[in-house]
Amino acid sequence: MKITVVGAGAVGASCAEYIAIKNFASEVVIIDIKENYAEGKAMDLMQTASLMGFDTKITGSTNDYSKTAGSDIAVITSGIPRKPGMTREELIGINAGIVKSVTQSVIEHSPNVIFIVVSNPMDTMAYLTHKALGIEKNRIIGMGGALDSARFKYRLAEALGCPSSDVNGMVIGGHSDTGMIPLTRLAVRNSIPVSKFLSEERLNKVAQDTKVGGATLTKMLGTSAWYAPGAAVSSMVQAIACDQKKMFACSALLEGEYGLRDISFGVPCIIGKGGIEKIVALDLNDAEKAKIQESAAAVKKTNGLLDV
Repeated sequence: MKITVVGAGAVGASCAEYIAIKNFASEVVIIDIKENYAEGKAMDLMQTASLMGFDTKITGSTNDYSKTAGSDIAVITSGIPRKPGMTREELIGINAGIVKSVTQSVIEHSPNVIFIVVSNPMDTMAYLTHKALGIEKNRIIGMGGALDSARFKYRLAEALGCPSSDVNGMVIGGHSDTGMIPLTRLAVRNSIPVSKFLSEERLNKVAQDTKVGGATLTKMLGTSAWYAPGAAVSSMVQAIACDQKKMFACSALLEGEYGLRDISFGVPCIIGKGGIEKIVALDLNDAEKAKIQESAAAVKKTNGLLDV
């Protein structure tokens, strides 16, 4: 199993690190436009192999996509990161050109590759990849919902004063501060609705803290977060590589599901060796359905800025 990570920045390097440590891939290739940057990250990571006990080979390349040939999965992290005060949507003008170029370069050498798109604005970049490449929709996955759901579970565990392993919950909708829809009504602690433990006011705060989770970290760090995004990607890559049939909230191209068409949007999906193997229908109430329509309208507005 060969994995390519495009972009050797903090998120890309974290992706490569977590994938290697899990030891399910034979090779991880990191590629970046900056001279010797990917090579240096790969060397640094390989020097941890004997200490961390993994056998995955990690190599780096400066913009030579022939080194990625035969990749099964490609993770697209390239583009500029968010700065304090910058929205994901403001990144579109710069990142659209980068994402279109790198995905076309990857598929030239790996025609059967499955893409996981991380670059922001993520739903729009996933949509752009669909339009630019025209490949089967199951082979292009936007990562956002997996990260958002992890942040939701962190906030739920914090509010409940329990381990994260005790809780389960999901965030659907657009991967933006206003578009996320944390499904507090469906969240559980060991199968018991969290509403049995938390007041409506506390749950609303959990939802709001989740929605601004990325912006909160950007303000604190001065740039986008990288540990949780890298871990979210590595879990999705492993689900594909090991055919785990795991359910993730992720950005999928919709063709009527949830009443939406021609949009990449965060919904629950079964992820396995074919990429997105099934889009799961949720039994949502009217308020949640209204939030989906509102979130989708915002994503489509951003998509309208693309030159596709």
